[in-house]
Amino acid sequence: MTADITVLGAGVAGLAAALALRDRGVSVEIIEQAPALTEVGAGLQIAPNGARVLRALGVQPPGPESAAVHLIDGPTGRSLIRMPLGPGFHLVHRADLIDALAARLGAIPSHLGRQVSGIEAEGKRLRFADGSAREVRRLIGADGVRGAARGFVAPGHAPKWTGQVAWRATVPVTGWPMEAQVHVGPGRHLVLYPLRDGALLNIVAVEERSDWVAEGWSQPDDPAALRTAFAGYAAPVRDVLERVEQVNLWGLMDHGATPAWRRGACTLIGDAAHPTLPFLAQGANLALEDAWTLAAAPDPAAWEAARRPRVTRALAAAKGNARNYHLTGARRRLGHLALRAIGSVAPGAMLSRFDWLYGADVTEGAGARG
Repeated sequence: MTADITVLGAGVAGLAAALALRDRGVSVEIIEQAPALTEVGAGLQIAPNGARVLRALGVQPPGPESAAVHLIDGPTGRSLIRMPLGPGFHLVHRADLIDALAARLGAIPSHLGRQVSGIEAEGKRLRFADGSAREVRRLIGADGVRGAARGFVAPGHAPKWTGQVAWRATVPVTGWPMEAQVHVGPGRHLVLYPLRDGALLNIVAVEERSDWVAEGWSQPDDPAALRTAFAGYAAPVRDVLERVEQVNLWGLMDHGATPAWRRGACTLIGDAAHPTLPFLAQGANLALEDAWTLAAAPDPAAWEAARRPRVTRALAAAKGNARNYHLTGARRRLGHLALRAIGSVAPGAMLSRFDWLYGADVTEGAGARG
């Protein structure tokens, strides 16, 4: 036992926390169950609040800036509103972000291929799948919603089924607009944005349904099911989906913010503390904020008290977006008329509702409460 703080998990939250702690002179180590620091996910949208943390860590967001968020009526292909973005919104491949963070680790010890099966002694002992154990001084749980740390801190916290499933895929493209498009429709929507300088298109498609699908990122599905779900959409979307060869499907669960983020010597951050629904593109950004603010906080209890209101507000905003994307009937018609009217006179007004989110700079000591 040599490190002051052990970070469990080497995703975005864990790597960022390790860097933030190291840069403050704290001795830190990382424990990760995967045998290498790699990532198999797809796209992320890094907003200005997350980009500020990355730059403070010495990492340039590894992706181009997004020019706009563009809401489009899915069945007709008609533009509803195109909201220009200011600087600081980036379209990033998750694997590229992991690589950029890992490149800054330097001499931080990283123990890979170590699967934690349990946490004991009020967070000061890790039990591994091979039967061995390790004592730690303080633990940061950044190992996700199904990780050992969350199970230790909040063992009885059960998520709620949202009645929605999501597909995720990528396809090669050329000449796609450098913007995030949201194609909305009754009971479903689809998000498209380019990655890696426009060479790859990220697809996230959401459908309301009554049957439950096992939660997770790695459940393969038949691309034909995705195409069938959006068969009523306009030709540009159908053409993109025709080129999908592999797709994953998962059931969206509403976890909310875990009732407690701390137990004993263990503190949760990122998805372990507050898994987010994918309707505001803030999961990675909130994780980056968590990492920075916890590393700067002298007391984890005070950190949680200050941090929780902002996170709770962000989770509620994400749920609100989902409802607005899936309108039907008269509400849908009236909503689309309002969007086109706003777009014709003040297209940036809609995004100004989130100034409290995007404008926060936790690296300057602002925005921790939101």
